[in-house]
Amino acid sequence: MRSLKMLDIAVVMDPIGAIHIAKDSTFAMLLEAQRRGHRLHYVLPGGLGLCDGRAHGPCAPLQVRDDPAGWYTLGEAVNRPLAGLDAVLMRTDPPVDAAYLHDTHILSLAQREGVLVVNDPQGLRDLNEKLAAFLFPQCCPPTLVSRDPAALRAFVEEHQQAVLKPLDGMGGRSIFRANAGDPNLNVILETLLGGSKSHPGQLVMAQRYLPEIVAGDKRILLVDGEPVPYCLARIPQGREFRGNLAAGGRGEGRALSERDRWIAAQVGPELKRRGMIFVGLDVIGDWLTEVNVTSPTCIRELDKQFHINIAGMLFDAIERRIATRNNEAE
Repeated sequence: MRSLKMLDIAVVMDPIGAIHIAKDSTFAMLLEAQRRGHRLHYVLPGGLGLCDGRAHGPCAPLQVRDDPAGWYTLGEAVNRPLAGLDAVLMRTDPPVDAAYLHDTHILSLAQREGVLVVNDPQGLRDLNEKLAAFLFPQCCPPTLVSRDPAALRAFVEEHQQAVLKPLDGMGGRSIFRANAGDPNLNVILETLLGGSKSHPGQLVMAQRYLPEIVAGDKRILLVDGEPVPYCLARIPQGREFRGNLAAGGRGEGRALSERDRWIAAQVGPELKRRGMIFVGLDVIGDWLTEVNVTSPTCIRELDKQFHINIAGMLFDAIERRIATRNNEAE
C-alpha cells in the first residue's frame, strides 16, 4: 500500500539522542514514515500536557538518517495541539508508572479529537505486559500471581523450578530462577515483594520454569493482529538463564512454528479489537509468557536477517486506518 497523502506523524519516545539505532524499532518506524514522505514531529520528553482541555505538546520537526555518526536533526520545538496530527506513536519504555499513565490519559483526549494513537491509550492502561497473557489462559504455562510469600514458596515447591518476577519490569531486570529448597528463596521473595507489616507489598509472578528457554525466548511481532512470519529467538548465553537481549542474550531469527502461529491466532484478533496495532508476544517453547504493548522491539534484527520491512507493514496498517477514518468522516 502506498501513501495517498503526506501525514503528520508525531513520536513520543525516550530521548532520541540516546538510542542505539542498529537495534531501535522506533527508529525503524521513523525511517519508514520519512521514506513514505510523511512529516515527522518529535514530542520533547516529558512535554505532554493539557491546555483548555485539549492535548498539547512541544513538537519539533524531525529528520532521521540511518547513520550512527548522526541519526537525527531537530528543528525548533513549538507547543501545539495534538489534534492537528494524523497519528502519534507512543513508544516510551516501561515502567508503566504514574507519569506514563498520565501521558496515556492525555493521548486519549487527542484520540477523541481524531488522532490515531499507536498503540491505543486505553489498551496501554489496561494491558499489563505480564498479566495480559492471561486473557488467553489456553496459551500460558502454570502461573501464580500473589503477594503471599507462603503461596509463592508452595508454587516453587510444587513445580520444583520456577521463575519469579515483578509485574512492572522489562529487559530481564529483577527476574529470578529458584529451585525447590533454595536457601535464597526467602531473600528473593523479600526483594520482590517489598512491603512491611503495615503494607502487603507488591504482586509477584511465579511461572513454572520452562527448560525450552535454552533454545530461546521467542519474540513474535503482530501487526494489526497478524503475525510477522519470522520471530527472533533470544538465546541465553553462558551461565545466564535469561534470554533478553538487554541481559546479554543472542538473537537468532527463525520462521514461525505451527504452535507459534496458533498462539498468534488466539491472541491477534482480541488485541486488534483493542487497538493494539504493534505488539510483541514472548513465547518460550510452546507457551506464551508475556504480551508486550508499550514499546516492542526486534524490527531491525528481523529486517536485516530476512530482508523484510516490518515498519512498512506497520505503516500500511496505520495508513489503512487513517484512510478508513477519513472516509467515514466525509
